[in-house]
Amino acid sequence: MRILVTGGLGFIGSNFILNLLKNHDEYNIINLDDELYGSNHASLKEIKKSPHYKFVKGNINDYKLTEKLISDSDVIVNFAAESFVDRSISNAKPFLDSNISGVFTLLEILKNQKKRFVHISTDEVYGSLNHGSATENSRFNPSSPYSATKASSELLINAYNESYDCDNLITRCTNNYGPRQFPEKLIPKVILLANNNQKIPVYGTGKNIRDWLFVEDHCNAILQVLLKGKSGESYNISDGNELDNLTIIHTILRLMNKSDDLIEFVEDRPGHDFRYSLDSSKIKSELTWSVKTDFDKGIEQTINWYLSNQHWWKNISEKALDKTPWKN
Repeated sequence: MRILVTGGLGFIGSNFILNLLKNHDEYNIINLDDELYGSNHASLKEIKKSPHYKFVKGNINDYKLTEKLISDSDVIVNFAAESFVDRSISNAKPFLDSNISGVFTLLEILKNQKKRFVHISTDEVYGSLNHGSATENSRFNPSSPYSATKASSELLINAYNESYDCDNLITRCTNNYGPRQFPEKLIPKVILLANNNQKIPVYGTGKNIRDWLFVEDHCNAILQVLLKGKSGESYNISDGNELDNLTIIHTILRLMNKSDDLIEFVEDRPGHDFRYSLDSSKIKSELTWSVKTDFDKGIEQTINWYLSNQHWWKNISEKALDKTPWKN
């Protein structure tokens, strides 16, 4: 199977590619990435010379290039997106360009080529929940330009399914963690700041809640959707592992033998959603997917990876490890 992966130099995309090429020998990957903020070639250094892997620099809004790559592929998995919430609040234009216009370009090509298309979305399309968990049928309630553009792309995809009989599927995941995540995000930022004995800025009270999913489990779920998912359907992907930010930080500091005195509370950010939660019973029952990595094991593995792979993050950590909190 020839798989076109867009945004494969990012966190989840690079882990997806590595997961496929390390554990399977029946896939050939074309990775289309524009090397924008958050991309890192070091993430795929170990398979760079693999005969099953090819990198192409380019943007999904480049119609001719993307059309050629799709025609050379059997299926497409779209990770390409602007995904940093705080950046969307300060400047939403790049998010519209990538998350809406880029998806529109892909759909215009796919309505003619009829290839299977898996689009990676987010739990943030549902907005903050006071109680319960969002199912695939829950209403959208995005609260940032980032989540609004992801919700918009989903509506476009559903419209193309209905209007052009496309083979499009959507996955929505909770917060991922694990190796190769850009240091601007919560878990890697806390690890690297703690390693340098620097203060760790925490928004508000630190009680905001997220469901934490190990990236390898997410990648396995995406593959199940790609291979077995029903055309036109969407699938929520979560661990059912809801933890507040302070608990995450305390856990990391304990495992690293660092003092809680490194924690520094700062003013909360605008529109900071309090809680995200997904019901993933559909993918578990219909596609027999399940989580393999519990949080205690996953966070320890993540810490060890960052401390053992300074070559990966040293060239980008300076701009990510500033005095602002993480960008979840």
